[in-house]
Amino acid sequence: MKQKITGYHQDEFNDWVAELGCGHNQHVRHDPPWIDRPWVISEQGRRAKMGMILECKKCDEGAPRDNV
Repeated sequence: MKQKITGYHQDEFNDWVAELGCGHNQHVRHDPPWIDRPWVISEQGRRAKMGMILECKKCDEGAPRDNV
């Protein structure tokens, strides 16, 4: 299910996690060549992607909301 990014936080390993409008969290790593998300590295890049739509697999699975 498609959900908007509403915020970000870092996990215990300092990886960036997108907070989605549905209450789920999803990692948004920049790990080339497998995952190309250079925007996640800077605050300006993350801010520019606020509201971006991501596919939420947790919604598709009917998972409960995550705790931030």
